Amino acid sequence: MPRTIRTLTASEVEMLVDWAAGEGWNPGVGDAAAFWAADPEGFVGAFDDGEMVAGVSAVAYGAGFGFIGLYICRPDRRGEGHGRAVWDAGMARLGNRIIGLDGVAEQRANYRRKGFVAAYETVRYSGRAVGLAGASDVLPVTAASPAGILAYDRRCFPAPREAFLREWLQPPRIALVSAGPAGIAGYGVARRCREGFKIGPLFAEDMDIALALVAGLAGKTEDEALHIDVPATQVEFTAMLQAAGMVPGFTTTRMYKGGKPGNAPSKVFGITTLELG
Repeated sequence: MPRTIRTLTASEVEMLVDWAAGEGWNPGVGDAAAFWAADPEGFVGAFDDGEMVAGVSAVAYGAGFGFIGLYICRPDRRGEGHGRAVWDAGMARLGNRIIGLDGVAEQRANYRRKGFVAAYETVRYSGRAVGLAGASDVLPVTAASPAGILAYDRRCFPAPREAFLREWLQPPRIALVSAGPAGIAGYGVARRCREGFKIGPLFAEDMDIALALVAGLAGKTEDEALHIDVPATQVEFTAMLQAAGMVPGFTTTRMYKGGKPGNAPSKVFGITTLELG
């Protein structure tokens, strides 16, 4: 039977996220449902004899921005062109949008050849974040919070993503917001992963607010390890994380094709996910 390329079902997206766990990417518990909410048509698979052999996420955030991630070929079927087939299908789906991805070092040159340009390095910091000062205005996200968070998120992320956030802000994820008289000044989300918790997004007006959000999230994550993917441009923030006991590890490069998005990178202290941007 010839290879077929088609949109994945919700259960097949679950399978793709399980493959990511097998690759050591440490995805979150319940990630697939939130990813699916972002764009149900945004996941593409290659099938051979009815079995999925490769997949990719090509999530469209409106007409202007898209993100490529979860690009995996089953280990026993590599070298047969399945990965290239889903890549081409995902890129075709996103068309002329600005397209982002987070690339590992060994793939950077390959992505450059495909037209992607490096924007910044991202470094994963892991540990318990001991001794950070909290703040009284860091509070749990409630049913009344999402409208303000959606507006704040739009300043920090390249495109609106209401459907995704309405799922992402729900329990069992832990979502905190910094809100004072002047309105929302930042928010952060932690989710349980196969190992520890990942924080993302972490968006804030300044470093002190970002650190207070990390402290609040650390206090609610059962003394397990935290992981946060931080743009390397946040030099002072990463120094504070290291002083609190978090250590740098895995690195990626945020790359864009078709131009740079118009969000405010200075407010990004932790990216949402490597899979969806």
